[in-house]
Amino acid sequence: MSRFLFVVPPLTGHINPVVGVAAELAARGHRVAWACPDPALVRRLAGEGADVFVCAGAPEGERPPELRGPEALRFLWEWFLLPLAEAMAPGVRAAVDAFRPDVVVADQQAFAGALVAERLGVPWVTSASTSAEFTDPLSGLPKVREWVAERLRELRDAIGDPAGTADPRFSPLLVLAFSVPELAGEAQGVHWVGPSVVARPAGSDFPWEWLDPDRATVLVSLGTANTDVGGRFLDVCARALRERADRVQGVIVDPGGILGTGTAPRTGTPAGTGSGNVASPDAARPDAKPAVRAAADKDLLVLPHVPQLALLERASAVVSHAGHNTVCEALWHGVPLVVAPIRDDQPVVAGQVADAGAGVRVRFGRVTADRLGAALDAVLDDPAHRAAADRIRSALRAAGGAVAAADRLDLLTRELS
Repeated sequence: MSRFLFVVPPLTGHINPVVGVAAELAARGHRVAWACPDPALVRRLAGEGADVFVCAGAPEGERPPELRGPEALRFLWEWFLLPLAEAMAPGVRAAVDAFRPDVVVADQQAFAGALVAERLGVPWVTSASTSAEFTDPLSGLPKVREWVAERLRELRDAIGDPAGTADPRFSPLLVLAFSVPELAGEAQGVHWVGPSVVARPAGSDFPWEWLDPDRATVLVSLGTANTDVGGRFLDVCARALRERADRVQGVIVDPGGILGTGTAPRTGTPAGTGSGNVASPDAARPDAKPAVRAAADKDLLVLPHVPQLALLERASAVVSHAGHNTVCEALWHGVPLVVAPIRDDQPVVAGQVADAGAGVRVRFGRVTADRLGAALDAVLDDPAHRAAADRIRSALRAAGGAVAAADRLDLLTRELS
């Protein structure tokens, strides 16, 4: 029996990929614990019995919605990633002291996990919930790259081993990537395991009877982390979908209530904040309020959250911001995408989808209903997109997911013993 400590940021899209891995390790008799600033979120995703050590979190606040490109990236580091690491470090150290893990599994954006483990001499591996870092997204931004490297050196001096040399985003022992080369491209030193897709409760408030089997179902999701910038885009999606109502039904995830009423039945309550696949938490919220219903609409369904995995089994296409989890879950089901990246890793992931032929990329801030509709027509009607999605589906499923990740962690502990 070994002990594994998962160090994760308080972001749904970074916790979900390792939930299945942790469950698989526990089923094999290993001890598993978590370190996270949001224990309630971990327990909602990993189960109420999850052993969670609480860490402090990053300062509260919101990123200005108009930021894009290098400015958005720098703000993300200054406002969230670096303060989060400094805040989490004492809690991670306390968790290591109390739990005494054999291996720390550190999320690629939870730098405190890697640096504290390094300082305490505990082996650590990287959990990469997005494949964007493997493409060297800063290769064309030398000044930003230099700035990031300097900030990481300062962070290591503060909470890690000043004599250490490993980049906290890439463990020299093992990097687990929840994607496959067929989508993300080849990368050195990466162990590809595909998405860790595990069953999640679908809840009982989705109106499955609304779905028309004679029309294609299109899911639109931008994630709750993008509610500050998604209004215009969701409106464009609604118009494009309505123009195709003779053959398409649209399901729009609208956690912020941007589109208002006048749509199909609205049920449940807005989803929690986070990143990645957080617009569509599949588990029913324990604090859900009584259902609120608006005017019925046979062509468009707008809900604050949906059972995404169950819905993808019936979907013909997905319109997304190219969040890594949503993209991988769609392609896991062989569903092609229209991707409209906003910021952070999303442009990289969107490029992967387009390069693989599994979808069409559009410009988030400038796309019109006509252009979005044309992209939607392409992924629905061009068999090449469906074939590419099916090819990636096969690769994702063959990679092994949570079982393959647990196998590799098991092997590592034997090699270290």
